Amino acid sequence: MKRRIALASLAALSLVACGSDEPQAADTVAPSTTRATTTSSSTTTTSSTTTTLEPTTTTEALPVPAPPPDPHADEPIVEVGIIEIPKIEVVKTMFEGVSLTVLDHGPGHWPGTAMPGHRGNVVIAGHRTSHDRPFRRLDELVPGDEMFLSTLEGRFRYLVVSTEVVDPTAIRIIEQRDGHTATLFACHPPGSTRERIVVHLELAD
Repeated sequence: MKRRIALASLAALSLVACGSDEPQAADTVAPSTTRATTTSSSTTTTSSTTTTLEPTTTTEALPVPAPPPDPHADEPIVEVGIIEIPKIEVVKTMFEGVSLTVLDHGPGHWPGTAMPGHRGNVVIAGHRTSHDRPFRRLDELVPGDEMFLSTLEGRFRYLVVSTEVVDPTAIRIIEQRDGHTATLFACHPPGSTRERIVVHLELAD
């Protein structure tokens, strides 16, 4: 039974963050590959102030991510903050949820993953080719590039650590671990559902 549930979750994950108007890939799924970004880039500067929470204690329980949703679930549209990625000119409202219903409005926060500034992994999905395609240029991010996540608690600065390309069933990208990290993901290559591009970030001091 647990195996059937896990397989169903992976199947659902494989559809998350890919719009229905994006061309489908061939039936054969390409093997998972990792392409860590090693090039360096000057960090974009900003004059805006950034606030941070007091460090959370190690005894605080890690968040528990919700299972992958039905991609076409009729979910409410709830704003949770703002996402800014200066390098690729993204300034968008961020919503709660990662179904296509939510992502058609903008980047979505995976329910149950860490909230910005908190212990754990903040997981955010977005479209690359459909609707306003906020994550179209995700592949241009390199280590050191900035991302800002704003909520009612403050504005939090994250720095890109690495980028990889994974199989669409790689549910490990939503895992929660000790530390203050963030993960952005979207379909890859643009216009295909064959793989996922995943950008890993860490909260700046």
